[in-house]
Parts: sequence; C-alpha cells; structure tokens
Amino acid sequence: MFVKKKLFSLLLFFLFLFAQAQQEKELFSLKVILDEISAKHHIKFNYIDEELIVYRIAHPKEDLSLSEKIIYIESKTGLRIKKISENYYSVYNNQKLDKPLCGYLLDAEMGLPIENAIIKILNNNISVFSDEKGYFELPLISANAIEISHLSFEKKIITPTELYVLGCPKIKLVPIVQKLDEVITQRYLTTGISIKQDGTLEIKPRKFGILPGLIEPDVLQTMQQVPGIISVDETISNINVRGGTHDQNLFLWNGIRMFQTGHFFGLISAFNPSLAQTITIAKNGSSAFFGESVSSMVDISSRTNTIEKTNSSFSTNLISAEIYTKLKVSKNANLTLSVRRSVTDFFKTPTYRNYSNRIFQNTIITDLNTNEIVDYKSNVEFYFYDVTTQFQQKIGLKNELNIDVIAIENTLHFNQSTSDLNKNSNLEQENYGGTIRWKTNWNTKHSTEFKGYFSNYDLNSINETLESNQILAQKNLVLDIGFQVRNSNLISNKITLNSGYQFNEIGVTNFDEINLPLFSRKIKNVLLTHVGVAEAVFETESKKTFLKGGLRANYFDKFSFFLVEPRIQFNQALTSALHLEILGEQKSQTLSQIIDLQQDFLGVEKRRWTLANNSTIPIQKSNQISLGFNFKKNNWLITLDNFYKKITGITSGSQGFQNQFELEKAAGDYQVIGSEFLIQKSFNQFYTWLSYSYNDNKYNFDQLSNTSFPNNYDITHAFSWAGIYEWEKLKLALGAKWHSGKPITTPTSFTVSDANPEIIYNAPNNSRLKDYFQVNFSASREWKLKDNMSLQTAVSVLNLLNTKNSLNRFYRVNTTDNSVESVDTYSLEMTPNFNVKFSF
Repeated sequence: MFVKKKLFSLLLFFLFLFAQAQQEKELFSLKVILDEISAKHHIKFNYIDEELIVYRIAHPKEDLSLSEKIIYIESKTGLRIKKISENYYSVYNNQKLDKPLCGYLLDAEMGLPIENAIIKILNNNISVFSDEKGYFELPLISANAIEISHLSFEKKIITPTELYVLGCPKIKLVPIVQKLDEVITQRYLTTGISIKQDGTLEIKPRKFGILPGLIEPDVLQTMQQVPGIISVDETISNINVRGGTHDQNLFLWNGIRMFQTGHFFGLISAFNPSLAQTITIAKNGSSAFFGESVSSMVDISSRTNTIEKTNSSFSTNLISAEIYTKLKVSKNANLTLSVRRSVTDFFKTPTYRNYSNRIFQNTIITDLNTNEIVDYKSNVEFYFYDVTTQFQQKIGLKNELNIDVIAIENTLHFNQSTSDLNKNSNLEQENYGGTIRWKTNWNTKHSTEFKGYFSNYDLNSINETLESNQILAQKNLVLDIGFQVRNSNLISNKITLNSGYQFNEIGVTNFDEINLPLFSRKIKNVLLTHVGVAEAVFETESKKTFLKGGLRANYFDKFSFFLVEPRIQFNQALTSALHLEILGEQKSQTLSQIIDLQQDFLGVEKRRWTLANNSTIPIQKSNQISLGFNFKKNNWLITLDNFYKKITGITSGSQGFQNQFELEKAAGDYQVIGSEFLIQKSFNQFYTWLSYSYNDNKYNFDQLSNTSFPNNYDITHAFSWAGIYEWEKLKLALGAKWHSGKPITTPTSFTVSDANPEIIYNAPNNSRLKDYFQVNFSASREWKLKDNMSLQTAVSVLNLLNTKNSLNRFYRVNTTDNSVESVDTYSLEMTPNFNVKFSF
C-alpha cells in the first residue's frame, strides 16, 4: 500500500511539472503581459504599438518583483524599459527601428537571390512575394509566425522578431534536392562538368573552366574530350561515340531534334555556347523518354528555373561575331534573343583560311583548282548564321510557359570560270525549329509537362559543270513534328514514378535532277510513331543506392508492329569513395544518313537523311551493356567503364565506304567491345588528367563477299592528356591527343580498260593510316569592370606543333597516265583563334 501511495504521489509530481512546463512554454502577446503587470503593480507603460506588436513571450513567474519582471522582459525581447516616475515606465526599442518587416531570401547553396517565394503571416490574410533580388516587406500588424515557401526550396518558419532588426536580414533557404541531381564528382575533366548517379555527364557552361584548344564551352568540342567519344576526321559533324556514326547520335536543343549540328560544314558547333544552361550527355543507359538514336544522346537546355534580370553580351572571334541579350519584360517573364554570324565574307582571317583548306579538301571546289589541262579560276564565298528566340513566362506559382525558336544556316557560293565561260554553284544547308512547352507543378511531389515541337532540315545544292554544261540539282528535306506528355510523381522519399506519351511524324524527301542527260527522281517517305513510356526511380535516403528502370514501347504505324525497349541505370556506393555502375539499354532508330555518291552536294556535305522502309533500309536497333567503377578520394578521380555494344540494321551506304563496297547496297551490323579509363588529380589550382580508350569494332555484312572485317570507325587505341591551371580569373590549358590510325583498304592491282578501268582491292580495311597526334593550347582571362560589367578574353591554338596528320585516304584512277593514285585528307594546320566577350 505504501509503495502504491509513493508511486501515485510521484506521478502527481511529474504531472504538475509537465503542466508547469507547458504553461511556461505558452506564449502571449507582449501587450497582454504588460497590461497584467500594470494591473498587479499599479503602474502604467507607455509604448508605440508597432514596436511591441511583433513580440510574443511566456508569462514571467508570479512571485517575481516588478524590477525582476522588467529584467525578464528586456532579456526576452531586447527592448528597453525606462522608469519615468514612480508609476510610469517607457518601453522602447533602443535600435530606433522605423521600418516594416523586411528581408532578403537567398539560396543556401549558391547564394543567389530567390524570386517568387511566398512570405505569409500565419493565421492572417497577409502574404507577399519576393522580387528578383529576393527582397520582401511585411507590415507590422501581428506577432504571428511567418511562413516562407517556394516550390524549389524547403519550407521555413520564422518569428517576426527575426526580421525586426537593424537592416534587412538575409534568410537562407535550403533547396529541395532532386534525386537525379546527385553527382559522383563535381569536376570531371574541367570545372563545370560532373558525373551524375544515372551515368550521364552534365555540363554547366556558366561554370565552365577551360579545355585545351577551346575558347568557349562548345558542347560538341567538349564532348570529344570524354573517353569513348572521338571524331575520326576532326569535325563535329562526324562525332563517333563508341564506334558509331554521327547520325546515330540524338541531338536535342530545348526538346527540338536537330539534324544539322555544325557550321562551316562541321568545324564549328551550330549551338551557341552563350545560351546553354545545362547539357546532358549519355553514352549508354539514357532515360526511356529519349528515342531515335542507337548511339549517344546530347540534350541541350537553355532554359532557367527563375526569371533572371536583364543582361546582355557581345563577343567576336576570328570566325564570327555574336550578340546575346536576355530581357526581363515583366516580373514573371524573360525574352532571350541571340544572333551569331560569320565574318568570313567581309574579311579573310588566317583562321578562316586554315578552316577553308581543311574542309574543302578533295571536293569539287579543290579538284578544279588542281586541273592541269584547263586554266580554271574559282571564287568561293561562304557565310553562316544562327538565330534563337526564347520566351519564358511564370504563370502563378505552379505554371510555366516556354516558347523557343532556332534557325541555323550555312551558305556556300562557288563561281567557276574560264576566259569564255562562267558558271555558279550553290550549297545551302539550314535547320530551323520551334517548341512550345507548358509545365504545371501541381505540388512539390507531382508535375505534368506538355510539349509540341517541329524541326525542319533543308539541304539544297546546284552544281554547274564547265566541261559538259551539265546542271545537277539535289535536295534533302526532313520535317519532324511531335507532341509529348510527361508526368512525374514522387511516391515516397525513395520512389519516383514517371510516365508519358509521345507522338512523332517524320517526313523525308530526296530529290535529284540532271539536265544532260535529262533525269529526275523524287522519293518521299512518311512515318508515324506512337510511344508509351514508363519509368521508375529508386534511391535510398543515404544516397548509396540508385536504380532507374524504364520501358519505351514504340508502335510504328506504317509497319504495324511494336518494339519494346528496356533501359536500366544502377549505381551503388561500395564505400564512401568507390561506386559501382551498371548501365544497359535497347534503342532503335528509323532515320539515318546515307551516301549515294562521294561527290554529292559539291562533295562538301555528302550525307543525306533517309527513312527506314523495313526492307532494304531496316530499322536500326542497339543493345548495349556496361560495367563501370568510379573512385574519388583525396582529390583523385579514377573511372573505368567496360562495355559491349551491338547495332543491327545498318546499311553499307551509311558507313562511307570508299573501296570495293562503295556502290554496294547491303544491310548488316557491327559490334564493339571496349574499355574506357580516366585518372584525374587536383592540386589546388592545378589539375591534370589522362584518359585511355580501347575499341574492338567489327562489321558483319552477310551479303558482301567479306562478311566480317574492321569497322571504318574502329580506333583501337586512343590517349588524351591535359594539364589545367585555374587561378582566380586566369585559366590555362595544355593538352595532347594520340590515337591509332583509321582503317583503310589498299589496292592490289589495276585493270586497264577503255570502257571501265577498275581498281582491285585487298580485303576490306586491311591496313591503317599512321597514328594521329595533336597538341592544343588555350588561355582565358576575365576582368570585372563594374558591378554588372565584365570583359572576357580567350586565345587558343589548335595543332600547336603543326603536325600533318592524315585523316582519310582513298584510291582513284588517274586517267592521264592510267594509274592508281592515293588521295589523302589532312588535318587542320596550326590554327590560332581569339575571342573577346563583353558582358553587361
């Protein structure tokens, strides 16, 4: 009985303490507390309502004296209470604050201002938005807590007293971390390039450091620094990813498929580097939302998450000049304009001359100049431009509208003349497109995106020959129209489900016409495709395990069949420094490029787009799997990828044969087994890296005489090295590239016949060119002129040692002496370039 009474008494004691603690925690308006003290101690307090209204504190203990209560209030509020007379006291703020509640909202990670956040006084109808500087104001009307919310940041609750201080305090909000934003390393090759958990590379041009030979963050030049990505002929219109052809890569600009990727017929990127915000590159394991490519995917986005303040820039180099401006047309809208144009038709710089010598080798343009029988004269005029317009509108807190338009063009005029004749040839290549996107964030866990787009590619040439008065007109037209819906749901902290539908219509037209002898051919094909996409993302809260699995179901209307493509990306942290990565995908492609004749389109742009017909031109299909490891510790980064890749449905016309198979029409496949290795070390401002890739790439054409032989793009061994120094605004980069030679087919003999002289070849790709070696250098410097003004200068030298590398070799009949002669295409000579950019 005694024990029960003791326990009961103890329980009552704890309940009393708990009730007392709860009472002490309850907060009351300071004005209420002052009124109670006034009544009990028979005094009066004088004060200004606005100086007290923000304060809410717990009651002072009842047994305290008046002076003790005053000390308590001062300690809790920071206010001062001064005795005026025996019965009168003055309450005031010693900081002399005569302002509303105000503050600045900043991103806790980037330090950037946060616009369009909602700042709301709880249990009240008062709410305001932060402006482009993150600034906001609230009236002094309540002591209620203040809630700050934004779709991209974690919600935060503050008290009014946190704002009721001298100046306007800076309040930092923590970004809502998206699962796919997790990265393995923040610096890969250079500042601004990172490896993400899903195996993709992400480039942020605004944070871009420097790479050897580059004067700006050109995406198509940058990606060639990545192990496994190379261009066998130095152009960005022939980028080979793990042994694939250029047309097997998918290039997107704000969701628009781009069919033309280069200016100057492949030596300069067609994508303005001043525009890009985020560039994603996937060699394998791309999301199920991306199709129409059996090799890599390059997704270029120039959109921003926030409405930015007005800014502009002007830049020029020895090839082109560019104007860029982003206008803040309203509180919730941006309009962005950019124009870039070559200056080559106004003056010829040494850079332009070297580019011309490189790109016009072994074409109709240079063949005329070397003719020894007739004294030809020729004049070449060339220019290019690209124009973009973008409109971004935030509608309320949940909706966003984007409208993007792009136009790209290359124009070549070629005049040929003798003393008696004058003929003109032209080549025009253009790609223009547009997209409209509406995105709704229903809440922080659910979003839906609608997108419609079109892309139009047009390649035209007219070739007038002096010898025969023959005129050859050629056209290649592509029209791509599509509509997409994408839905994303965050089911839990670990699981996200994505789903969508895509409709696509592609039409391709090829046209050829000759006047002597009269011949005309026009082929047009159209294909409609319906696609359903389902994708799930799983990631543990510790970020140690990441798994994304997806299915892409394609229905080809013309062929009446389904093709289902699974995708997988898996990343597991084995230790804090070591990650295991497994990527796999099946993909398909209905659109590809073929070469009818090597001298088509003046021999400058030989490839033309064509659609699969599911017979002579099959749908290309790929299967790829890779196993890799990433190690990062003590400023060391080591990556290793081993992969197997097989592409079926390729045609001999798409591979650029210049041997016994040049005119053959056959379907086949190729398979690649390879490894890619990178080791990188940082030493404060200096870092260096060395990469190596190995490919064993072989064709298999059952319809040809030699069924299995090396791929035309088989670069067995490739090394790349760079040393980079970054100190404040100065950046220096020196690098070198070496790779084994490209496969070629050598002749064995030559049969002389008046009707048809013929070269007899060895087995296909029986030999190789000499090894390729090149050294490149870059330097850049930025000067801050005023608060919002800066000057950037950059200089680069390509092929610093002026090495003469043979990029390609084929053989032809010399009818003058009835012999076989070899024709080599050589690399770019030592070529300097200089860029000046003024931003304001």
